[in-house]
Amino acid sequence: MVEPGFWDNQELAQRTTKDISVLRRIIQEWQAVHELYEDTVTLLELWEESGDESLHSELIATVPRLEKAVDELELASLLSGEYDSNNAILTIHPGAGGTESQDWASMLWRMYTRWAEDQGYEVEILDYQPGEEAGLKDVTLLIKGLNSYGYLKAEKGVHRLVRISPFDSSGRRHTSFSSVEVLPEIEDDLTVEINPDDLRIDTYRASGAGGQHVNKTDSAIRITHIPSGIVVQCQSERSQHSNREAAMKILRSRLMEKQLEEQKAKLESIKGQQQDIAWGNQIRSYVFCPYTMVKDHRTNVEVGNVEAVMDGYLDPFIEGFLKQKH
Repeated sequence: MVEPGFWDNQELAQRTTKDISVLRRIIQEWQAVHELYEDTVTLLELWEESGDESLHSELIATVPRLEKAVDELELASLLSGEYDSNNAILTIHPGAGGTESQDWASMLWRMYTRWAEDQGYEVEILDYQPGEEAGLKDVTLLIKGLNSYGYLKAEKGVHRLVRISPFDSSGRRHTSFSSVEVLPEIEDDLTVEINPDDLRIDTYRASGAGGQHVNKTDSAIRITHIPSGIVVQCQSERSQHSNREAAMKILRSRLMEKQLEEQKAKLESIKGQQQDIAWGNQIRSYVFCPYTMVKDHRTNVEVGNVEAVMDGYLDPFIEGFLKQKH
């Protein structure tokens, strides 16, 4: 017979194991930087004593690596949120504008995938809805890696694109919008309770990329949380069971976010402050024409090389956001 409180103890043990794993990873990163620092100091001392030009060349190559490693540690030290160390669930929704905005959403998908790969993170597609002519209607990604949510929370909001549209035969300039939603992946969190009776679960045939099982079995899952009206879906896995597990992770994360937003709204109402978060209040603009510039409107961080940003160079914007919060 299972003793009372057994499952609570199991969940607590899992959380403790995760916390230990995170702390061990942080210690390893600090140790790696400290070793690089000691190697750099040793190289400097040897070069000063011998004047060997080969040591000087090695020193010149090592110092930038040390600077980069220290900068990364400094940035990680700004992550103090409860879920900052978690994996991130990132969803991109195109705005009004049909093909043009759907293409912009696919450009953002590529940008975040490139950024994640540069960080050494793993990217898993949980749900993908292709556009009718080009781009995509929706995509949900699970980005796995330490602190992925802590960094990517800087990306939550509306992203604005200004360019000469490749879909306009007249060569006119267009403005498009896509929204980015970022949630921490929540693994059976003790503060999120989901009553199975509150769920409506539908199955359907998957569409788009995914392998031989696509369009042959009803493996895709759509879950509706009736009290909140939240709807999540997943079709990336081959089995209903796997898709259901992935969809439940998304639902749990969205319910957690809803709780946090309700708490925040309550505090703001007590303070007498109201904030409108409306479509079109972009956090960042990506301008391809008549000049090239990416500007974050929250921090005023600007990068002139828009192509580099679209290839995943997001560090200046993430750093600016995290430093502003502190």
